Amino acid sequence: MINRPLKEGFSGVGRHWAMSISSAIAVTITLVIISIFLLLTWNVNNFTQNIESSLDIYASVDYNSENQEASLKKEIEAIDGVESVTLSPKSAEFDAYLDSFTDEKTKEAFEPFRSDNPMHDAFYVKASDGSKIQSIADELSQMKSDGKGIYQVNYGGQSTISIVDAMAKIRQVGLILVVGLMLLAIFLIQNTIKLTITARATEIEIMRNVGASNRFIRSPFLIEGIIIGILGAILPIVATIWGYLVLYDRAGGILLSNMFHLVEPFPFVYYISGILLVMGIAVGFIGSWLSVTRYLRWKR
Repeated sequence: MINRPLKEGFSGVGRHWAMSISSAIAVTITLVIISIFLLLTWNVNNFTQNIESSLDIYASVDYNSENQEASLKKEIEAIDGVESVTLSPKSAEFDAYLDSFTDEKTKEAFEPFRSDNPMHDAFYVKASDGSKIQSIADELSQMKSDGKGIYQVNYGGQSTISIVDAMAKIRQVGLILVVGLMLLAIFLIQNTIKLTITARATEIEIMRNVGASNRFIRSPFLIEGIIIGILGAILPIVATIWGYLVLYDRAGGILLSNMFHLVEPFPFVYYISGILLVMGIAVGFIGSWLSVTRYLRWKR
């Protein structure tokens, strides 16, 4: 018949493994949610970059300044936030205007105007960042008001700025949620390790009495926390790779419209998997370290 101390030992081991498994499951659930937000945030960032790269500020040149494009271009390039400036001659503008019609008869009706082209030379200004579009457009509008050779400025108006701002807010919310979920995982692992330490308090005291250093005592708990983090990251990594590949394949790489292209699966899913693994190890290590350090200081 098993004596009472041995029964308690088996019971303690069982509770310890149950707590570790529960903690790993909690980490798994947390990392799955983090993975979803990482995929969403990364793709939103890609969408935003695609939108911003397609947003050019249109600034047409006044007829009286058509021979001053070189100096105008330098002045526009000097505006804060301008990445590049491209000059489109009026002939190209006229061709683009004709191409906007699908009916060939309409194109033929406008063709006689080519000899006395009514279009303006135009600058297409690209901003280095979407948040700079409004300020650049304002500077160009000021040049127009000051009579510095700008005839008209167009950048899509407030709707363009609203789209860029909305994308930026989605990225910020995603980042805040990821950080919050990481803190939650650290808290869960910390509590698990704390219960484990309490269950093994006698062993820890014996080690301290025989001269074991805090580093020696702390090491197995830190390793345990890291292992919990790694085990908790395995399922989210598999789910991330498989789930994103299925989504990309079924959506054909496009979400909602041609404007929203999903990020190519490879090496994207490897990056996300690496981040999840590092997060799992980090939360396991930090949670264990905080728990053990507090216990050792309390028992000092």
